[in-house]
Amino acid sequence: MTTRKKISVLPIYLVGIVWLGYALLFPLHRVSDYLLCAGLSLAVFVAGKAIFPDKVFQTGQAPKEEHKKPEPEKKEADTKIAALRTERDRAISELRRLNDAIPDPRISDQIDHLEEVTGKIIDHVMANPDKQPQISRFLDYFLPTTIKLLNAYDRMDSTGISGSNIDATKAKVETMLDTLCAAFDKQLDALFGEEALDISTDITVMENLLSQEGLPGGTRPTGGMDGPTLNL
Repeated sequence: MTTRKKISVLPIYLVGIVWLGYALLFPLHRVSDYLLCAGLSLAVFVAGKAIFPDKVFQTGQAPKEEHKKPEPEKKEADTKIAALRTERDRAISELRRLNDAIPDPRISDQIDHLEEVTGKIIDHVMANPDKQPQISRFLDYFLPTTIKLLNAYDRMDSTGISGSNIDATKAKVETMLDTLCAAFDKQLDALFGEEALDISTDITVMENLLSQEGLPGGTRPTGGMDGPTLNL
C-alpha cells in the first residue's frame, strides 16, 4: 500500500490575492511596502495552511499472500496412494476376519501368508507409485476374487453340513489356495524385476572389472599373473 500527499493550493491562491489587493489599495514604492506585503502574505499563507491542510491518502492494495496451488501431478499421486492405502486396509481387515472365522489350521496358515504378501505388495507400490500398473490385475481381480472364494468357503463351512456340493466346493477352494499363495508370491517377486536387473547388470560390470584387474570375483585374464592395482 502506497502513501501519497496532496498539497493544498488554496493558501498559494490566497497569497496571490493578498499581493494583488495590496497593490491595488496601497502603493509599492518603498522596500518597506514590499516587506509589509510579504509579512501579510506569510500570515495569510500560514492561516490558509491551517484552514486548508495538505491531504494524505493511500493508494493501491496491500499485497495478498499468494497461496500456491498443489501441483496436479503431486495431487494425483497423493490420491492414488490414499486409494491404495484404503484398499490395503480393507483387504487385510477382511482376510483377518475370515481367518478368525475359519477354524481349519491349514487354511488359517494360508490366509496368514496371503495377508502378509498382500500388505507387502501394496506397501511396495505405495512407496513406488510408478509400479501401480504392474498390480492392476492383482487389485482388480486376484485379490477380490480370493476374498470372494474365502467368503464362500466360510459360509459353507459354517453350515456344519456335509454334502456333495458343499464338500466339492470346499475342496476346490482348498486346492486353489495353494495356487493363490504361489500367485501372490509371484506378483511380489515381479515388482522387484527392475531392481534385480539393475543389480545383475552392476554385478556383471563389477565382475568384468575384477577380471581385468586380476582379482578374485572375476575371470583372471590370460597372459600374466600381475595386474594394476584396483582403485576403489
